[in-house]
Amino acid sequence: MQNKMLHGQWQHVEEELAAEIAAGRFGDDMQLPREAELMERFGVGRHSIRRAMAQLQNRGLVQVEQGKGTFVRGPRLDYRLSERTRFSQNLLEQGREPLGQAIKEEEIAAPRRVSEALRLPPGEPVYHIVRLGLADGEPIDFSNAYYPVRRFPGFDKARRNGRNVSIILAEYGVTDYIRLRTDIIVRLPTREEARRLAQSETQPIVLTKKVDVDMKGTPIAYSETAWASERVQFSIDNTNQLLNVLAQAANAKD
Repeated sequence: MQNKMLHGQWQHVEEELAAEIAAGRFGDDMQLPREAELMERFGVGRHSIRRAMAQLQNRGLVQVEQGKGTFVRGPRLDYRLSERTRFSQNLLEQGREPLGQAIKEEEIAAPRRVSEALRLPPGEPVYHIVRLGLADGEPIDFSNAYYPVRRFPGFDKARRNGRNVSIILAEYGVTDYIRLRTDIIVRLPTREEARRLAQSETQPIVLTKKVDVDMKGTPIAYSETAWASERVQFSIDNTNQLLNVLAQAANAKD
């Protein structure tokens, strides 16, 4: 009975503080009240406060700095999904510094789901690139991307030199490409995903599966990306489609 009461106490503290963080109630310095103040406010012991703080940190909502206090992490990144979604552009437009860390790059036989997405024969060679994406040094996504070897020979070597994907693709004649499809799934992370994203295994991630195509509609890339749900939110941007419709309507009047 006592353990259940303690569990309820720290969970209540966590939920209350999480709601206040979402509402932006901690001022410009983004610092939470000290431990003693929270104990008095919630009428709970030190153990409950520390358990709640640990869980808030696992969720990516706060950062505990030894000797300084507990600080609210920055607001969620608003990641816009559109037909021309680009990682770096999304972050730079919001004043965030994008960084990609390559974890593994290899040539493999395409798994069935990959060959189907890229419209390749079963087992066709693909470049498999595992990457961690960061915003201002904080991990926000962990991705597995696949590119057809036949279409892009030497793509892996170019990537190892740290060059931008769009620039590399342009050298193969793909000067522009669009997002054909994005599937969005919410699930619990694998152990590796949680570790890479610096979050708890009990905190859900958002998984996106996407296919990019060239301007002839031929698939050029397939990827599966795990996003830290407490640090990223998604919006669907159909601005280009609207502009195309308006342009067609204007041309029809002329």
